[in-house]
Amino acid sequence: MARHLYRCPLRWSDMDAFGHVNNVVFLRYLEEARIDFMFRLAPGDGSPSFSGGSVVARHEIDYKWPLVHRHEPVTVESWVSELKHGSLTISYEIKDEDTVYVRASTVVVPYDLAAKRPRRITAEERSFLQKYLDDEKGAVAA
Repeated sequence: MARHLYRCPLRWSDMDAFGHVNNVVFLRYLEEARIDFMFRLAPGDGSPSFSGGSVVARHEIDYKWPLVHRHEPVTVESWVSELKHGSLTISYEIKDEDTVYVRASTVVVPYDLAAKRPRRITAEERSFLQKYLDDEKGAVAA
């Protein structure tokens, strides 16, 4: 299983009054990594994958260790932990070599923006996502 790695810079404004990255900011880090994964990496050479839209149905975050501001980026590692006909779950770790700060997951639903309704994952999208699918969980057949 492949994993997507995103180097996310920390901003001075990410800190809260207690001197560490605010809990809400971690959602932004996850979003940046997810956008890089689904909308930069996936489409590749002009592919229409995910260009029709998607919506977030759920976030789940476990905060493991405080992250303080520094100049070095943090790594957001992501992979597909569940792949169904009409949704996928992306799992993440925000970490350094020695420390995991956050473990999280996001349920994403492909969405037809023109029709204003959820849609199924296309064969092309499924083919891309299966490269990042956690082998233990498996996928629902296409």
